[in-house]
Amino acid sequence: MELRRLGASGLKVSAVGLGCNNFGMRIDAQQTQAVVDAAIEAGITLFDTADIYGGTKSEEFLGRALGKRRHQVVLATKFGMRIGDDDAKKGGSRRWIMTAVEDSLRRLGTDYIDLYQFHQPDAETPVEETLRALDDLVSQGKVRYLGNSNFAGWQIADADWQARTAHRTPFVSAQNQYSLLDRKVEHEVLPACERFGLGFLPFFPLGSGLLSGKYRRGEAPPEGSRLAAWGARGAAALNDKNFDKVETLTDWAEARGHTILELAFAWLLGHPVVSSVIAGATSPEQIRANAATAAWKLTPGEVEEVGKLVA
Repeated sequence: MELRRLGASGLKVSAVGLGCNNFGMRIDAQQTQAVVDAAIEAGITLFDTADIYGGTKSEEFLGRALGKRRHQVVLATKFGMRIGDDDAKKGGSRRWIMTAVEDSLRRLGTDYIDLYQFHQPDAETPVEETLRALDDLVSQGKVRYLGNSNFAGWQIADADWQARTAHRTPFVSAQNQYSLLDRKVEHEVLPACERFGLGFLPFFPLGSGLLSGKYRRGEAPPEGSRLAAWGARGAAALNDKNFDKVETLTDWAEARGHTILELAFAWLLGHPVVSSVIAGATSPEQIRANAATAAWKLTPGEVEEVGKLVA
């Protein structure tokens, strides 16, 4: 597994990361153990979770599954989205951050977090307050690096300016939705990451499964799939426009001896600003398939060609 620098930082992460949002929600503790074991065996080092995943069970299951191997991996989690129905348990205030980090450390069974990510912007709290609290966590050794998620381009620029002018620890990563079917981040977020030295971590790289090859035009989503669980919202994603793109991409990949799943990862990894592609998994088989995609390297010309196919 290739290791890549996370932006301009010294932290290195596996080109394919494991998103742990399924832990405690779609799979139990025993299945989580099997997925984590397979990920480590496949060379995956980046494990990405959040305090809200699985109703906080994701962090618990992940920490337990890693056990003594915790120091072999890059453990990333997030804070900021509301936990349950309690409005006090959300946001980027100093008060909540200091509580949230202790809760995550306890659930993960560790004394430090490699990458602590602000899950979404908080319009009610000045970003200066958030950055100062996070800088204190870095100084205390409870957090090694900082990242953001779901930020707009201007918010990435503003946070970087606020951190550097006040001599605080800056964000080194940004995590947003990005795939061949959802390219909104190309307009402002990716340029901001390039300008300010943040490594980009795309989530939902398979377009919620549409780029996995398991969905067919005119057929209901497979039982147990994410789109099936989404009901009407999932059914709406299975439209002709998306299937036109999927079929075009499938033909391009298969003409070169690869699958559309491999292309979905390889195309994202073909962008230098992308440090790791985060994908969820519910089985060791999915882990092995995702990890294997890192072997296909697209040329800059091929990245551009594929992008034009679905522009």
